[in-house]
Order: sequence, then structure tokens, then C-alpha cells
Amino acid sequence: MKLDAHFEDLKGQSVFITGGGSGIGAWLTEGFVAQGAKVAFVQRSDATELCDRLEASYKNRPLFMACDITDVDALRATIRQAREAHGPITVLVNNAASDNRHDLDAFTVDDWDKAININLRPHFFTAQEVASDMRQAGFGSIINFSSISYMMGNAGYPAYVTSKSAITGLTRGLARELGPDNIRVNALMPGWVLTDRQRELWVTPEALKDHIERQCLKAEILPEDIVAPTLFLASSASRMMTSQAMVVDGGVVVTG
Repeated sequence: MKLDAHFEDLKGQSVFITGGGSGIGAWLTEGFVAQGAKVAFVQRSDATELCDRLEASYKNRPLFMACDITDVDALRATIRQAREAHGPITVLVNNAASDNRHDLDAFTVDDWDKAININLRPHFFTAQEVASDMRQAGFGSIINFSSISYMMGNAGYPAYVTSKSAITGLTRGLARELGPDNIRVNALMPGWVLTDRQRELWVTPEALKDHIERQCLKAEILPEDIVAPTLFLASSASRMMTSQAMVVDGGVVVTG
């Protein structure tokens, strides 16, 4: 990975990422590894191959732990394991999510609970678990991945849109809660990032053309485009940014 910016203060920091083995998450893991951070991440599927590749490229192997993030006790256990391996966690990236499409009429209570338990609940309990680490360190950065989907009012996955909206509210509440401890909490709002999953399931030439026409910048957003903004929010380069929703979408929606 070649980045135009380098964040020296991230070297040696203990970083925990959810969903860090595939999609945007794999790029985030590589981005932090490339900075010299001590990275731990969770993923349901095996990510040994990614760890092998990063170790070969950067001489810095991330710690992969298989985990279903809907199991809060298991998720907490992986954070404790990361702490034992790398020291107190000072950067938390809540990236994992599921944007499966669904309609309104056939969606059950169990379906709703599953969606919330993947897309929202872990953000709260990971923050709860790492807050003491960050207080001990005297600083910390929590980055919650939200989405512009709710700002656009997208149809086709209302549980996901609800979750992503709630993440922004949670971010603002946690920023106020944790600010006196010098812990920053921000939301990162990607646009339509063209991961392999998106290309396989939902990208059509027509849909992509229509979306890019809505962007100010007429180019596809790639997973690597999300790495530097995330590193910026993790770094002291953004030390006076908290309670913010930072949009990376090529100019589709506006904030402020």
C-alpha cells in the first residue's frame, strides 16, 4: 500500500478493528500495519492469508481473532486478548457491518434484532471495553463507521439505514461522555465504496453511472480511499476533532 501521508504517532499504538479481514476492513488493517501500529482485528471468516501477506510485506504481523461480533462476551474476550498482546488499546475502529438488502413486509423481529446486533450494538460495547485503556493511556480515538445511506434516504435496507443513523447519535453521545478523558469519538461516513462484495452483489453499469453523476468528483470510490481518512482520525493530526461525522463520498451529501 502506498499512501501520500504518514502518521508517525501511530507507530507502536495498539489498534483494534472489527471486521478487519475483508472488504474495507482489510485495507484498514493494512493501513495501520503500514504505519507500524500493533493491530488486532476480528473477523468471522479465516484471515490467516491476509496476516501472512502483511507480515511478509511489512514485517509486522497483525493479530487475527475469529469472532462473531453479535456475541458480546466473545467480542470482549478478543479485546482482552488484544490488550494482553499489544498493551492498552488506544485506537478502536468499529468497521464491521452487514448491508444485506431486505424489504419491509417480510422482515421479522429476529431479522431486526440480528441486523441491530451486527450494525450497532458492537459499537457501544467495544467502546465500553476500551475506555479504561484509553483513560490509562491519557488519550484515545474511537472511529465508528457509519454511512451516507441514511443521509441520502436510501430504500432497500431500512434496518441498515436505521443502524447507521444511530451510530452517528452514539458517536456524539460518547464524544461528550469521554471527552474529559481526552478520548475522541468520530464517525466516518463512506459513500458507495466499490469493494468486491459490492461489485458482486449490487453494482450494475447503470446504477454506478447514476451514482457517480451525483458525486462532485466523477470517479469510483475504492476501499483504499477510506484508509487515509481513518488514519487521520486515529492520529494526533486530528487531535481537536471529536463528535464529528466526516464524509468521504466524492461529494454526494453535505454536512454543516
